[in-house]
Amino acid sequence: MASGRSTRASTAVDRLKERTGNQGYSMARTGDGLFQLSEKPGEPPLCEPLELDEFVAFVKKLGPQEVRRVSKYDVAFEKQLVKKPTT
Repeated sequence: MASGRSTRASTAVDRLKERTGNQGYSMARTGDGLFQLSEKPGEPPLCEPLELDEFVAFVKKLGPQEVRRVSKYDVAFEKQLVKKPTT
């Protein structure tokens, strides 16, 4: 199960590298199975050791966020989801 955890964490770091253009981000795993992130290998970590879910959430918040593409059909569908007031 450890490899699945590492894969999810490393995928989050890979997406961060793509968003920021900084290929230096480095993930480390402690002996307790917690995760840390550094801007470059050997630099101080940017966060304290975190559990997998907390680590992935931390990494997602860093750097520019991806803008979700919205089509006119998405807008129309969302309008249909809003309840109309009853009079």
